Amino acid sequence: MTIAPQRLARPASITDRFLQGLVSRVQGSAAPPWPLTEVYTGEVLVDLPQSTPTDIERAFAAARAAQVEWAARPLRARLEVFKRAHTIFLDNAHLTTDLIQVESGKNRRMAIEETCDPVMVMSHYLKRAPKLLAPVKRGGPVPFLTTSTEIRQPKGVVAIIAPWNFPFATGISDAISALMAGNAIVLKPDNKTALSPLHGIAMLEEAGLPKGLFQVVCGEGPDVGPTLIDNANYVMFTGSTATGRVIGERAGRNLIGCCLELGGKNPMLVLEDADLDDVVQGAIFGAFGNTGQICMHIERMYLPESRYEEFKAKFVAATEALDVRAAYDFGPDLGSLVSPDHVERVKAHVDDAVAKGATVLTGGRPRPDLGPAFFEPTILEGVTTEMLCGVTETFGPVVALHPYRTVDEAVALANDTDYGLNASVWGGDVEAAAAVGRRIESGNVNINDILATAFASKGTPSGGVKQSGVGARHGDQGLLKYTDVQNLAVLKKQVMGARPGQDYDAYVKGMLGGLRMMRRTRIR
Repeated sequence: MTIAPQRLARPASITDRFLQGLVSRVQGSAAPPWPLTEVYTGEVLVDLPQSTPTDIERAFAAARAAQVEWAARPLRARLEVFKRAHTIFLDNAHLTTDLIQVESGKNRRMAIEETCDPVMVMSHYLKRAPKLLAPVKRGGPVPFLTTSTEIRQPKGVVAIIAPWNFPFATGISDAISALMAGNAIVLKPDNKTALSPLHGIAMLEEAGLPKGLFQVVCGEGPDVGPTLIDNANYVMFTGSTATGRVIGERAGRNLIGCCLELGGKNPMLVLEDADLDDVVQGAIFGAFGNTGQICMHIERMYLPESRYEEFKAKFVAATEALDVRAAYDFGPDLGSLVSPDHVERVKAHVDDAVAKGATVLTGGRPRPDLGPAFFEPTILEGVTTEMLCGVTETFGPVVALHPYRTVDEAVALANDTDYGLNASVWGGDVEAAAAVGRRIESGNVNINDILATAFASKGTPSGGVKQSGVGARHGDQGLLKYTDVQNLAVLKKQVMGARPGQDYDAYVKGMLGGLRMMRRTRIR
């Protein structure tokens, strides 16, 4: 039986005129448009232009032209744009939240928290960029007569491929440090969630970012990806491991760099002395935050046998008490998945697990009565590595519980995966929990938290290991990766090398003696 999508009043801020103005920024021409829908209802919001290879090349040409002038500006002048943008983004947080909800279906708490990420990134790099991008003068090979200066030059035009789960955060935050460094951007958002990043670009231009510097192209990955990568000087990608491999291979052939944040099968370890009430509260967010559509969310939970049943009872009860529905207010705890297609993926993982012997403790079903893409928060027991959801990222509101006997066993189980993006360890003794965390093969490990402490620490790099990615966002390298290093070396007097007719034995003796003196005097 087909259930009609519910009627739900769209936020008053999301007018047809506003949406048309946003999508007019996309470089698109002859390709048929994409019907971008409101996730809660399935109704078409606006036709999103799609970009042809010619459109993409046109976007890069415009971005390159704008980048020359932008890179020539003093860093201080570039940063002034982001000081103004910081205020504009905060002033428009609720409008941005409306857009994020309309296009992604997430609940309002997650949507407004997403609006905070670009502001936090701006705040961090406004402080760090002047130091990181300043020329650094170092000594040369001959003391006092030579110098070597490290100069940071922008890459040129950076291609950013943003996912649908956090379209505003990844589409805009990943661009901020690249723009500060003097680059231009060509962004390819997911078709389903192009509205909020387009709005972010409009706000940046309101703050003084030159028009044309930040371009947007849209289309399905296989259609636009090759042309996008072939024209870029650097690629920033967030998405699946399979797609990341394709992008990495093509970037390698083009001899350009790339940063890839990819999939995860993230574990949570609970130690004997953990406060279970705190753990349950964290576990609810870890498993079901953003309806399970967070790269760093938890899909595997490991509990000591002595506390397994107690945790299970508390966690199931808390899950069943969650308010799951469509609303543009702060009522629901969970919103929708991003699309009916994604519902089918999540359902396939649960059905496969049940068919192979897993038990559904709660949830496990789509909820078309709530909207076209709703799925119940689901807890499984008895999941094995023979099941899809035992080894493959489900990326939905589905989590598996596992008992363990010893901490060594729990660590081994946590590390028994091809992925290494995020992990969580809970314990009363923080130092002991941190010691366990250091044993987990993961780019991010949170102690007594799920993911926010690590991801919100903008001063520290955040990335994955193993099959979860290459490179990192945040920290100093989150800005420096968008630059090339120029070594500007100066020789003040011609003293390098042997002179014509010079005794080579004397030359070698003098050179080696000089190196010995440099080591003793610590001259660099």
